[in-house]
Amino acid sequence: MRQPLPFELSKDSSFYDSLGDWLGDTLYDVLPEKGFECRDEQIFMAYQIEQALKEKNVLFAEAGVGTGKTIAYLLPAISYARYTGRPALIACADETLIDQLVKEGGDIHKLRDVLELNIDVRLAKSRDQYLCLKRFEEAEKVETDEWIDDIAFTIPEEVYAAGPMTKAVPYGERSDFPSVSDEDWQKVNYNAVMQCAVCDMRNRCGQTLHRMHYRQSTDLIICSQDFLMEHLATKESREREGQLPLLPEVSMIVLDEGHLLEYAAQKAMTVKIQASTIVGMLERLMVDGVRERTLYAMETLQDHHELFFDELRDCLEDSLEDRKRINKSPRLLAIGKKVVEAVDQLLEEFVFESELYMIPEYDLNMAEEFLEQYVAAMRIFIAQGDAVDWQENTDGEETLVIMPRLITDVLQEKLFTKKLPIIFSSATLSVKKDFSYIAYSLGIKNYQSFSVPSPFDYDEAMKIYIHEMTQPEKVKKVQELIREGEKTLILFKSKQAMMQFKAGLSMMDRMHVAFEGDRELSAIIRDFQEGTIQTLCSYHLWEGLDLPEEALTRVVVYDLPFPPQDPLFDAKRSFAENPFEEVELPFMQLRLQQGMGRLIRTSRDHGDIHILLNEEEAKVRTEFEGILPVEPS
Repeated sequence: MRQPLPFELSKDSSFYDSLGDWLGDTLYDVLPEKGFECRDEQIFMAYQIEQALKEKNVLFAEAGVGTGKTIAYLLPAISYARYTGRPALIACADETLIDQLVKEGGDIHKLRDVLELNIDVRLAKSRDQYLCLKRFEEAEKVETDEWIDDIAFTIPEEVYAAGPMTKAVPYGERSDFPSVSDEDWQKVNYNAVMQCAVCDMRNRCGQTLHRMHYRQSTDLIICSQDFLMEHLATKESREREGQLPLLPEVSMIVLDEGHLLEYAAQKAMTVKIQASTIVGMLERLMVDGVRERTLYAMETLQDHHELFFDELRDCLEDSLEDRKRINKSPRLLAIGKKVVEAVDQLLEEFVFESELYMIPEYDLNMAEEFLEQYVAAMRIFIAQGDAVDWQENTDGEETLVIMPRLITDVLQEKLFTKKLPIIFSSATLSVKKDFSYIAYSLGIKNYQSFSVPSPFDYDEAMKIYIHEMTQPEKVKKVQELIREGEKTLILFKSKQAMMQFKAGLSMMDRMHVAFEGDRELSAIIRDFQEGTIQTLCSYHLWEGLDLPEEALTRVVVYDLPFPPQDPLFDAKRSFAENPFEEVELPFMQLRLQQGMGRLIRTSRDHGDIHILLNEEEAKVRTEFEGILPVEPS
């Protein structure tokens, strides 16, 4: 049901005039009377967003830590959603941050209570955050530990009962299983190679039920930027297949930590190919009555596909990174061309099969859709153009990943030409208040922008210490810091770096430290905030974590967050005239600023930051000292 506006409309003023008046009353009077700080930077941001709504424009809203960005965009977003009759979409930088935004005591809950607003907010998480019934059934056959039973007990009885699903509520969300490790969860969740559209359980799937739930939101839908980009990338194909898009039509979009949108867009446009995928799909189509020419085309494609993966294994570089580089041999490229020819031939045969109706129409349509994506990706792979590709392990299988490098044209077509208000919100969007770099990298031609500083007195609230030492000495230093008893967040540049630290930590110290991946992350964060955990180690929480006052009093930057040496960033380096200046340094500086921003979230916060530098990292000390909020002690 459509909810009323939080203010009265009059015949003498427009919606935007009334919204401006209400924002002023709320931010200058109502919220300060309830104990909120009156911040000029926050009020300025809210009015800039109101202007962007009026002009249906893109807005780069750069506001320092402590501005109160969330409230500044929530107030106009809720109002605009109710005015237009379509929910506003808030896309967070990371899947783990969605729960943070709606946690008890967060800004949405505060506004609900203080303004007495019945805010309808629903979460739209990425598909890998939901249980896959098919994969769960397979895992249940081999897994004997308690975690598999814990999941089984949560599946509603109606899922396996005969008849329609009329009473089952949404189930199977990652956050429902806080004690299950990430490693175990990846055995039972949805992944990109699953063919949901041809699954006989799709209408009983928890993911489907969740989708029906969040589509009915009247105020706010919150998702990750990855999921938003996946929605845009699949919208047209899903509509052609008669399916609903992943997200409904929305009135506006807020990109929280919007500087990360480029990476989300690239990730969403990847294609993953596994050896078993083609084989399983074609076997479903080999039904009685299929023409001999079609069967021969299927077998030819299977043969070339298997030969391609055999050769691919011989072309991989030895590496400890999850993403393996591919040295494309002439033979690999030649087989790839034969794969493309085989797909083209099979698609021609499908034209005749569609007129004979021997293959079920739904299965045939899905196969055509998959093969069109598959052959498009293979053409990119063998062309050796502006694409990025690598091999990784997905669900225990060798997987070829192909990603287009340039996404500006796609974003411009699918997002930035729709006359939809889009708000980029972050503490770091510009280079010295110049927004042209992010605009160019995303293909945005017309936009509004502003930059306001943080209102906090960092000299009073924060101390920064820089420690130069060898890499092995870092573990000893962290052990000393942990024993001082401060509520500590330790940030690592990668999962591999965190695990190396964990291996070097004494068993006694490890007992009092929580590591990302041990359990579901939002559950770990709750325990950390409540004091059950004293130290939290993470490689994801450089952004978005909001733990005020005594909940967090120390941040340790274990290593400078330079980008990894993997094929994706290698591609960025290869297209840069000066890779260090254009890729390495900006990435590190931006991530370091975001990590330090976890410490001071309100005017009552205090604490210290410790940056640990090995010999190599110490050589670039002068490159980041200028962005530190205070002079290091």
